Order: sequence, then C-alpha cells, then structure tokens
Amino acid sequence: MTGTVHDNPTPWVADHIRRFEETGGRPRPGVNDLLLTTRGRKSGLLRRTALAYIRDDEDAYVLTASNGGADRHPAWYLNLLASPEVILQVGADTFPATARPATAPESARLWPAVVAATPSYATYRTATIREIPLVVVAPASRAN
Repeated sequence: MTGTVHDNPTPWVADHIRRFEETGGRPRPGVNDLLLTTRGRKSGLLRRTALAYIRDDEDAYVLTASNGGADRHPAWYLNLLASPEVILQVGADTFPATARPATAPESARLWPAVVAATPSYATYRTATIREIPLVVVAPASRAN
C-alpha cells in the first residue's frame, strides 16, 4: 500500500494515534494497542486508526469492530471488507497484513477473551442491535 496516510479525524482517536507514536506503541499501559491502515472503500485514500487488540496465536491479532456500541459498523471495518490488505503497526514494527471477519465459531471462542481484555465491549454489545464483528488480522506472509 502506497500513498499518503490520513489519520482518523475524530479528536480522541487522533490523540490516541499521536500518543501511540510518542510512546513507541505503548500509549496506554496494560492495554495492547496497534495502528491499522486500510484503504478507503469510497475515497481510495489510506486511512489510519488506533485500536486495542488481543492475540489469538503467535501471529494473529484480533480486533473488535465495536464503534462504541453504535448501530453502525466503524468505517475501518467496512474498508477492510472491501479491501482486506491492510498495514499494521504494533509497537515499532510495521508490516503488511490481511484482515478477515472472524467466523461464527471463532467469534464465540474469542469473545470472552476480548471482554476480559476490554470489559467495556460487553456493554457495547448490549447497547447495539447489530452483531459486533471480530476481525482476525495476520501478517501477509502467513494469512490464509
């Protein structure tokens, strides 16, 4: 993916991205954060956002498309559905990756670990009528 990267313009997310960069990828002690860059499904522009994650195995990252419990999916999720090739920055490491929605059995298995890491996701799940998707992201060299 080449081109100018546009950070999420939402003030608290933009601040999260700035803190991520200033701290070498550790903006919130005790929380695993990463930066995800997707290609905009409408604009074609590279879009970057900051997200919490858990690990499913040594190479897979699991993201939660909660959008704060809103009744619509976050733009980053819609973008990766349209174009699953993404860029991840975890700590100081930046690498190409491939993203996909978790299957129903994967989501059922992973949801308890997601909530254990970030309890607010349980509240978000009850606040919305939509199913909150989980996303599995693997380095491009390993992705299925």
